[in-house]
Amino acid sequence: MLKTLVEGLSFSEAPRWHEGHLYYSDFYRFKVERVNLQGVVETVAEVPTQPSGLGWLPDGRLLIVSMLNRKILRQEKGGELIEHADLSKIASFHCNDMVVDRQGRAYVGNFGSDIEKPGAKPAPATLALVHPDGRVESAAEDILFPNGTVITSDGKLLIIAETFGRRLTAFNVAADGALSNRRIWANTVPHFPDGICQDGDGGVWIADPVNHCVARFVEGGEITDKIETGCPSYACMLGGEDGRRLFICTADAAGAAAADSRSGKIQYIDVAYTGVGQP
Repeated sequence: MLKTLVEGLSFSEAPRWHEGHLYYSDFYRFKVERVNLQGVVETVAEVPTQPSGLGWLPDGRLLIVSMLNRKILRQEKGGELIEHADLSKIASFHCNDMVVDRQGRAYVGNFGSDIEKPGAKPAPATLALVHPDGRVESAAEDILFPNGTVITSDGKLLIIAETFGRRLTAFNVAADGALSNRRIWANTVPHFPDGICQDGDGGVWIADPVNHCVARFVEGGEITDKIETGCPSYACMLGGEDGRRLFICTADAAGAAAADSRSGKIQYIDVAYTGVGQP
């Protein structure tokens, strides 16, 4: 049975387990927060341009996706937020989730188009690669809503959720961060993968807001585990003292409908697999 760690959020996303805390962004409260296992919440940063994906540079500084102005912000040791990279030449609409590798390279997705506009159809988007010095280039194109992303512990494989493609797509990662050998890692139909995380047994957990669940896939598309959430689930992360606690970001609605809502929660359940985390 799911238990609740945090409630009263607007729309939490990008959960990351880091140094004994779960970090997350709350879109419409414009905050990055962290919570410990006892449910004590602290504000890490305030981002008026709406925070999303999170990750850390090798020296411990936090990177934050700034959605509405299509930038990555970097939090300095004293807490100041400064611009790390400008993605406006690559991102065709709001930036979204991100993964940062052990070298400090960030892979950042974007919406592709304004999906909330009446009659709008999803448009393919370009995944951005941001080098540690802030240099930006295209990593992969024609991705149908690039969303949750993980890099395997050996640093050689990147797996990304294509939400509207209903698939997990894999790329080989070269020593310089370039991506190649694109292929479908798992067809997730009928599930819509949003945020994802990985475990040490080769599985990738997806949060599915449409079918109100989280599900664990292995390469090839087999579902080994499924947890019903009873409401839309948007992201997930393994962490906790033994790495087996699955944290799930849920809310009654997304987009504009969530802006005035406080239905967002972070819930959790202990599972049989240990998370490998992210750098």
